[in-house]
Amino acid sequence: MSLTSESKIALGKRLRHCSVIHSLGVKIDPDFYPRKHLELLQKSSIIYYPTHHYEDVLTALGKRIFPRNYYHYLGNKIKQTELFTILGIPHPRTQIYYSRNRKQKILQDFDFPFVAKIPVGSSQGKGVYLIRNEHDLDSYLEQTRPAYIQEYLAFDRDLRIVVIGRQIVHAYWRIGKENDFRHNVSQGAEISFENIPVEALEFALYVAGKCGFDEVGLDICRVDNRFYVLEANMVYGLVGFRLANKDIHASLSKLAEKGII
Repeated sequence: MSLTSESKIALGKRLRHCSVIHSLGVKIDPDFYPRKHLELLQKSSIIYYPTHHYEDVLTALGKRIFPRNYYHYLGNKIKQTELFTILGIPHPRTQIYYSRNRKQKILQDFDFPFVAKIPVGSSQGKGVYLIRNEHDLDSYLEQTRPAYIQEYLAFDRDLRIVVIGRQIVHAYWRIGKENDFRHNVSQGAEISFENIPVEALEFALYVAGKCGFDEVGLDICRVDNRFYVLEANMVYGLVGFRLANKDIHASLSKLAEKGII
């Protein structure tokens, strides 16, 4: 693809197969980019997938970033919970404890069982625990500070709904194994594409729009006929895509070519 002043520019490799966007790649130092590439970065009004390395500097230069609210919330359950709370988005009751007497405060606020998570950097169901007693809680508290505690909601499956550019790209149920409260495919959950509720898709679009998530895999559950968002995944697994014969890169390219993103 020839580069002109009108070229659409990406840094990360997410759109490397897209015919209408030129991926420059990520250089650890701006000096490693050719002068022409630096000039394009200066002239472009929007930069796609700038990566965590360049998002702040490009934002400071007044560039529009796609995807918005992506790197800042990637892998950070605390920041996500703060956002959901401020926006009034339904999610499990959650408290974050920083103090030394956090165990005492947790036991004042929550009855067993409840859920505890490693709040930053955990994924694929790792670092997620069902706390049934004080021994479980002590074991968890030895691993992390702060403590991230959620109410336990009982459900046998949840939904993974992928939203890109205000479009539903994919949706499926994740059905947990017997005696495992987690519903991650990486932890053995089964995938089903049957009977996806329209209301859940509408809820996912609402959450993504309200939070300003341009690309996100939302984990959503339904309890007592009410939907809750459990987590926002900026990096999400592709097993559900492969089982449905979907190609995430083709989907992204199509959205870019249509001008949706």
